[in-house]
Amino acid sequence: MLMPALIKSPEAIATMREAATIVAGALDMIGAHVKPGVTTAELDALCHRFIEAQGGVAACVGYQGYRHATCISVNQVVCHGVPGPRQLKEGDCLNIDLVAQVRGIHADTSAMFFAGKPGIAAARLARITQEALYLGIREVKPGATLGDVGAAIQQHAARHGVSVVRDFCGHGIGTAMHEEPQVAHFGQRGTGRMLVPGMTFTIEPMLNAGGPQVRVMPDGWTVVTRDRSLSAQWEHTVLVAQGGVEVLTLRASERATFGAMAAAG
Repeated sequence: MLMPALIKSPEAIATMREAATIVAGALDMIGAHVKPGVTTAELDALCHRFIEAQGGVAACVGYQGYRHATCISVNQVVCHGVPGPRQLKEGDCLNIDLVAQVRGIHADTSAMFFAGKPGIAAARLARITQEALYLGIREVKPGATLGDVGAAIQQHAARHGVSVVRDFCGHGIGTAMHEEPQVAHFGQRGTGRMLVPGMTFTIEPMLNAGGPQVRVMPDGWTVVTRDRSLSAQWEHTVLVAQGGVEVLTLRASERATFGAMAAAG
């Protein structure tokens, strides 16, 4: 039986759209500031100020003792990279992940950026990972299953010779940052929870150029690839709508790319 908490009210969805607009705008804003020489702490501060200026709350601040508005994961860092004094170098690839809360309702998103000109391998991995996210999103509709989402992502990764991180997953989102259901980025079609209108959750594949194994650094947050290979991640908060899927955190800068891929499907 589907837990009632998984189905969001129209009022909660409307508020989540507000929070989603804020985090999407923050990522559209921050791209111009990602360049060699900037520190990850400076990028974090810019995002934090943007969220507050738009009337949101930076929900990561204080979450389980975390002190920053964003997670910024550079090169071989898979996720949960902690902002600090590190200066970006030419060619660095990084994921910026942030969550905003509006009147107790959360929205979560992340995107890849490059400091200067990316290397061929980094650009390829980021592109494949974004494609995997879009393919997963394309599976979301009433009557589909979470296994359909995971299978689409896993198949795309395998087709391109990259690996899916299995230690972390997407998640339901609403009054809490992390809710049920868990959204794996691998799986079998026709398995797992069936999707119904009103569900909201994140899809956030993490793909590695090497193996899927990861390890957590001594700070208790930063997760890196065990083989030190490059990693990439993209994330959106989505709503299962009556007619299919609504990508709540879709950024203005990616609408054309996402629309073209959706049309190709």
